[in-house]
Amino acid sequence: MKIAVVGTGYVGLVTGTCFAETGIHVSCIDIDKKKIQSLNNGEIPIYEPGLEVLFKRNKRERRLSFTTNLTEGIEGSTIIFLALPTPPDEDGSADLKYVLQVADDLGPLLKNYTIIVDKSTVPVGTTEKVRARIEAKSTVEFDVVSNPEFLREGVAVDDFMKPDRVVIGTSSERAKKAMGELFAPLVRQGNPVIYMDERSAELTKYAANSFLATKITFMNEIANLCELLGADVDMVRKGVGTDSRIGKRFLFAGIGYGGSCFPKDVQALTKSARDKNYDFRILNSVIDVNRNQKVKLINKIKKYFNGDLEGKTIAIWGLSFKPYTDDIREAPSLVNIESLVAEGAHVKAYDPEASDNVLEVLGDKVEICDEEYEVLENADALLIITEWPVFRTPDFEVMGKLMNNKVIFDGRNLYELDAMRKHGFNYISIGRKEIYV
Repeated sequence: MKIAVVGTGYVGLVTGTCFAETGIHVSCIDIDKKKIQSLNNGEIPIYEPGLEVLFKRNKRERRLSFTTNLTEGIEGSTIIFLALPTPPDEDGSADLKYVLQVADDLGPLLKNYTIIVDKSTVPVGTTEKVRARIEAKSTVEFDVVSNPEFLREGVAVDDFMKPDRVVIGTSSERAKKAMGELFAPLVRQGNPVIYMDERSAELTKYAANSFLATKITFMNEIANLCELLGADVDMVRKGVGTDSRIGKRFLFAGIGYGGSCFPKDVQALTKSARDKNYDFRILNSVIDVNRNQKVKLINKIKKYFNGDLEGKTIAIWGLSFKPYTDDIREAPSLVNIESLVAEGAHVKAYDPEASDNVLEVLGDKVEICDEEYEVLENADALLIITEWPVFRTPDFEVMGKLMNNKVIFDGRNLYELDAMRKHGFNYISIGRKEIYV
């Protein structure tokens, strides 16, 4: 079997590489000549644990190739995945221009029966739009399938190779059979392949991400209430998370969610609801709460310094929206840095992977340091934004000697309160008692 993947972004590159690992010949196509040249030279444009090993092996074995030529790339492919960006418009809707443009381009190029797969996260009804655009220019049989991705950045390779479930939206028995054969090597342990209609598959992706965003946001609201009532959100989390109906995951309080999926998908789902004159009140609240949660610690920092951050040096640990990725899309770090700079503070930051990406966006608004202790030199406070493992067990004695003030504002609740008291740090976290020594 040979397949093609149009788009070599995060989803496309992981999809193409992982399918190649199952023995399939995969051609990845992108209009970005510089990116394709880098990939052909063996350079991966994203950081994702485990991806480089698979990428190099399958490229070496010639199962994985890259091109900018759509005609050349799809030649001989029985299945073509569309893994294209669907960025949000100003009104929150997903912009389908890239998906529909490729659909237009594919129509006259198809020579035999082909399955076109929407891998991108797209609004309900997109499969029908893609089918209509291809049908207008094609003379052969084809099917359009919805196959949403459920990849978590930082563990995307494991998620793809050992999926919890595979969702396939199609009304075609021919396409159903072919897609089942394609995914068979990935579900040998019995995890389900769930077949449904195309519209339900499209909505499933939005529903899953929006529910998880809601779960995170609900716990952040509980954390905010804990601070007012004198409760400890970590204790509440344990009490709630052991309920089998709720589960332990996505219950950690913090300074909001970010990334390429949750913000975009929640906005897109609320826009779809508005288009049908439905007020999705829960998700509208999720958006509002998350926006405020991202800068929750800014007010606490200002309060600590009596409302005056002019000339203060604030160190930041963590810039990516989550650990094990260099992705800074919708990352809380960006809005926090902007807010601190607006208050007159000097911001120094360290992140194991995302520093270059932040520099591209913020430029000289932030001073980037090469290691985690360097950023603390003469810092008036430390703000923790991303829970990278390297930040979990630091040398507090060294930290105290480097900093002007022993104060930590922790947006991810990394440390125990008693430990902070023992090490002599003023410690302000989320949904827990504030420690002053």
